[in-house]
Amino acid sequence: MNVLYLSPHFPPNFQAFSVNLNKRGAKVLGIADVPYEQLGGSLQSALTEYYKVGNMENYDEVYRAVGFFIHKYGRIDAVESFNEYWLETEAKIRTDFNIPGRKNDDIEYIRRKSLMKLKFMHAGIPVAKGKVVRNLDEAEALAKELGYPLVIKPDKGVGAANTSKINSPEDFKRYFRNMPNDDYIAEEFIDGDIFTFDGLADAEGNIVFYASHTYESVMDLVNDKKSVYILSQKNIHADLTEIGFKTAKEFGVKRQFFHFEFFRTSYGKLIALEVNMRPPGGFMLDMCNYADDIDLYDGWAAIMTGGSFYVEPKKKYYCVFASRRKEMRKYVHSKEDILKKYGEIIVFEDSMPGILASAMGDYVYIARHEDVNVLREFIRYAHMEE
Repeated sequence: MNVLYLSPHFPPNFQAFSVNLNKRGAKVLGIADVPYEQLGGSLQSALTEYYKVGNMENYDEVYRAVGFFIHKYGRIDAVESFNEYWLETEAKIRTDFNIPGRKNDDIEYIRRKSLMKLKFMHAGIPVAKGKVVRNLDEAEALAKELGYPLVIKPDKGVGAANTSKINSPEDFKRYFRNMPNDDYIAEEFIDGDIFTFDGLADAEGNIVFYASHTYESVMDLVNDKKSVYILSQKNIHADLTEIGFKTAKEFGVKRQFFHFEFFRTSYGKLIALEVNMRPPGGFMLDMCNYADDIDLYDGWAAIMTGGSFYVEPKKKYYCVFASRRKEMRKYVHSKEDILKKYGEIIVFEDSMPGILASAMGDYVYIARHEDVNVLREFIRYAHMEE
């Protein structure tokens, strides 16, 4: 089996996908624009061959690299990056070289938030009121209809980039003053907590693993530079499981990870936010592994290479990700204090890769425990500020 992997070095924890593919006998063919020496020993050993391009943004270079691999190794069976940024590049490669998976015609409804909403609505899943706006006049007209506050973001965007809460006409004016002419989606502001439905589906579309996490709005974390926490759920509510399975079916999830986000309002209603056809970001996949004592990196590799994988829905532990920022925050407790007090439940600590640090914080702790209150106290202690 030949698997083409775009930017296999990033993020560093995702290098385990290539390592496990290699262990299961697949040829892993990497394309990126970093020197081979920067890949690291374990990834170098896992890659059958690596092709360095001058710029991953230059599709002609990537196209030539894929052609080289096909000429040398034969048909490519799958293309992956697990990175939302390369979603269109993946689709172009699959289309141009007739590789199985989502092609150019299949990705708009997982790339454009307005089309995601149509899919949610088709499945009978509640969504926030709103629509695509292209300029200030259209945005202000929508505000007269829905009232403030609103949220606006690029219709075709990655993560929470350029997402803002709008409280007044002046906020809209400032937003459009700095933004290019494009399609944006403006929606009513939903006051609620974010709950995810994350999982892995096999080749037939059966969900073989699922989990849920809760955290603050990524928009607030990015804009306000807050300390970040992500808390896994040991007991997943039945309504979230039902709506998660329904979403996976509507979006045709097969042989891949998924990361769905929903708001749960103060009165308990679930409202769809967005879908991502990739693993949950940062260290959330590692949290899933720690919460269940499993290896999802190898589980995915098993499915990709024709094997099987399944995890019972019952979780062993609650798991928490807590990060701290080097700047703008002064913490009461030092790293040494945290390790002394909570070292027995901390299962991982490390620096966050630079490109992710602005959203997720600079230094990361992952802890697990059977009692969620212990983890809530850990979050409070780690994030306490002077």
